[in-house]
Amino acid sequence: MTGQTANVHKKTVIFDMDGLMFDSERLCIRAYDYAGEKYGVGKLGYLVLETLGMNHAASQPIWKKYLGENYDAAGIRRYVDEFYEDFHKNSKMPVKKGLYRLVEYLSTHGYDMAVASSTSTKTVIANLEEAQIRQYFKVVIGGDQLKASKPAPDIYLMACECLGRSPSECYALEDSRNGVLSASSAGCMTIMVPDIWQPDDEFLNHVHKKFEDLDEVRDYFTKMDMEDSE
Repeated sequence: MTGQTANVHKKTVIFDMDGLMFDSERLCIRAYDYAGEKYGVGKLGYLVLETLGMNHAASQPIWKKYLGENYDAAGIRRYVDEFYEDFHKNSKMPVKKGLYRLVEYLSTHGYDMAVASSTSTKTVIANLEEAQIRQYFKVVIGGDQLKASKPAPDIYLMACECLGRSPSECYALEDSRNGVLSASSAGCMTIMVPDIWQPDDEFLNHVHKKFEDLDEVRDYFTKMDMEDSE
């Protein structure tokens, strides 16, 4: 895949969370469809699609565009929380295929890892702990820790700084348009694993590689490590 070139294999990987590590975007669409119907305004999952990769503050102008300046965000949120509370009584956040194998491989082969997610830090940590993978990540940054949201590069620049690495030394794993634009504009070597949003060929100029799932990402790093050892 063209667009970015890695001259040296660097062992630092920054993960997005929603849609990349967890199948949480589809669940979020279900939650807002439920909330909108309970509130009486119809399914609202389409607005989740409109704001993939954005933090709460950045998504608000889009919600207001569709629902009005004075829409009852708190009222809708109560039903969203109701959906998630009921979901978590019997289920865990679904994990994306290959996640455990990837983080285990990276950990045992000397990679530093971080999470850079537009979701709140509290929720990110809760998901990592539920999946029992929090220990793999040296740095966890949520969207509430900074003002500018993806697609701005700020969250990746912060992650790189916390890791003590320049962006060109870091791989970024992303699934969404806004996430890829954020990571690539920061200067990271961006690997895309599309989830709900599918890129066209022109958009792929922003990425270093594109893979179908996290097992393919693991295979890529395995190949890189083997080449380094030769």
